[in-house]
Amino acid sequence: MTQRRPMVAGNWKMNGDANLASDLFNEFNKQLSAQSPEVVLCPPTVYLGSVKQEFDNSDLDFKSSVIALGAQSVSEFDKGAYTGEVSASMLKDLGCQYVIIGHSERRSHFGESSHVIAEKFAAAKKQGLIPILCIGESASEREANQTFSVIGNEIDTIIKRNGIHAFDQAVIAYEPLWAIGSGNSATPEQAQEVHAFIRKRLLEGSPSIGENIRILYGGSVTPSNAADLFAQPDVDGGLIGGVSLKPTDFLSLCTIAMSV
Repeated sequence: MTQRRPMVAGNWKMNGDANLASDLFNEFNKQLSAQSPEVVLCPPTVYLGSVKQEFDNSDLDFKSSVIALGAQSVSEFDKGAYTGEVSASMLKDLGCQYVIIGHSERRSHFGESSHVIAEKFAAAKKQGLIPILCIGESASEREANQTFSVIGNEIDTIIKRNGIHAFDQAVIAYEPLWAIGSGNSATPEQAQEVHAFIRKRLLEGSPSIGENIRILYGGSVTPSNAADLFAQPDVDGGLIGGVSLKPTDFLSLCTIAMSV
């Protein structure tokens, strides 16, 4: 069986400042090692430069193999008259390796449809960015036993537009909408059940991709519940919201991810 490297990705959302970047790297310099999980930092676009500067100034000799920069969203368009948008090539120029696509807040607050998300996925892949595709069901959908149909459709939309092999090197984050920011995480058993379904869905299209793709859990992950979540066989780390703004706690999650 493939040994998938754990990942802990921090999504600052519309929070943080340049000082947070400095505080995080102070913790990294003290605690990260070459054996740490892959750590992806996804600050607001205006702070990507600050994080990149802290990365460049860090004296960690293994930083390139451990720390990566990610964006929170990307335009589906290459360039043009799209005021306020940021293209995949621009993110690449800023040093990004990853980009979050399809986060539930983009879907619900900004009306991003599955079609738009599939186009954004394509735009990221075209420029060599690695998508972190967010999928998940609402509370009402879970109560109606629609979890697997919702998640299956979200995966199938990407495959229909981009093909199964577009998931090569990509990352999926399962984020149940009812857990995000609620303080109530999915149980380890609930998370594993959905992660196993996602992996099986991809295995059907490509055994290699299904086995190797990293599937993160996101939704009220904290140092107190992370060990049980990350210990599940199909949970390969976490996409972290609020705790990513707390350097000491965020580093605790990195330590837990590597130790389970």
